[in-house]
Amino acid sequence: MLGAGLVAKKACELGLLVKPWIKTSLAPGSGVVTKYLLQSGLQEYLNKQGFHIVGYGCTTCIGNSGELDESVASAISENDIIAAAVLSGNRNFEGRVHALTRANYLASPPLVVAYALAGTVDIDFDKEPIGTGKDGKSIFFKDIWPSSEEVAEAVQSSVLPDMFRSTYQAITKGNPMWNQLQVPSSTLYTWDPNSTYIHEPPYFKNMTMEPPGVHGVKDAYCLLNFGDSITTDHISPAGSIHKDSPAAKFLLDRGVERKDFNSYGSRRGNDEVMARGTFANIRLVNKLLNGEVGPKTIHVPTGEKLYVFDAAMRYKDAGHDTIVLAGAEYGSGSSRDWAAKGPMLLGVKAVIAKSFERIHRSNLVGMGIIPLCFKSGEDADTLGLTGHERYTIDLPNKISDIRPGQDVTVTTNNGKSFTCAVRFDTEVELAYFNNGGILPYVIRNLIK
Repeated sequence: MLGAGLVAKKACELGLLVKPWIKTSLAPGSGVVTKYLLQSGLQEYLNKQGFHIVGYGCTTCIGNSGELDESVASAISENDIIAAAVLSGNRNFEGRVHALTRANYLASPPLVVAYALAGTVDIDFDKEPIGTGKDGKSIFFKDIWPSSEEVAEAVQSSVLPDMFRSTYQAITKGNPMWNQLQVPSSTLYTWDPNSTYIHEPPYFKNMTMEPPGVHGVKDAYCLLNFGDSITTDHISPAGSIHKDSPAAKFLLDRGVERKDFNSYGSRRGNDEVMARGTFANIRLVNKLLNGEVGPKTIHVPTGEKLYVFDAAMRYKDAGHDTIVLAGAEYGSGSSRDWAAKGPMLLGVKAVIAKSFERIHRSNLVGMGIIPLCFKSGEDADTLGLTGHERYTIDLPNKISDIRPGQDVTVTTNNGKSFTCAVRFDTEVELAYFNNGGILPYVIRNLIK
């Protein structure tokens, strides 16, 4: 971080500023960073380059550092530009930093500043100038890059032990607004039906002490038909709430103004918001849309193009189960629980994929969703599946008759039949599935 400040300082001294079309933000992982950047005097130069502190933690890398300039956003959308972001976070999935950035690159903090000064990621720092200084001369990467000695000197003089002590000594004290909250004395949480932040989830609705047992899938519709590398960022509600999304409509209908939408992350305690944000990524590529990119799908019975949530609710209201078709590495990326909870709330009963990310597959089982793998060399395309079929998955009637990884038959209403491996990989996962998911399993065992 001090290296980034030194890059900003050298650039300022040479008369070089971040290009006007670049959006900048600084969200340190700790308040200590702010203290040593101020102590060093380098925050002043980061501010001059537009790197003002916008928050802490996952602010930027989850897309919560604010909107792009309207003219830039319009240019990207109208010309289908593959815009890029450079960040010193730990996630670089498509659309994560901002919904309009498709190419996202991880780099050190000093490199983030250097790319912002260059105004492009399409540059050879060894050969091409970053810009022109106040003296009219070209400025190269080597002119603004700090030496190891400069960085070490800044660390020695600015990163002080007391900064860490004072910051973390106060970590349990909260802040005045938090401390002024009224806490009910009840041992059970009192659900507020009007809250758009916290809502009682339906995970235990109609639950009985007797496990529901094995359930296959009969005549299910395909909610979404994906290719390879669908990540949890595509599945899970994350980042800002798009103004035209079902989640936005839900909030507007309840009197929440757009400026107060906040983010999916802040509203993760409300299942009604999160269900509407599942598969709401605007970079979603769904084969049912024939190449169109976006958070919509085809409601197969009517042929209507709907938001994924709206289509899922239409299926649920009609009493129809749904499945998802996918390619390789389904669920790769962050192992977020909402990537499994969301599909369950939408009524998805099974995911048939070429392969799964390990933790996400387990999370699906934990929410009562059946993970199935196509046989080697097969996928939806080779089997001639379009997603317009209805799918029946035959499972044994008793949990004792299911073995981890065993073959099961999937049939469609147009006469196709193929074999998949059911990816209950352990006996414990079979127990979860027999109980309808990990949450009912835990409750039943606690009560026992």
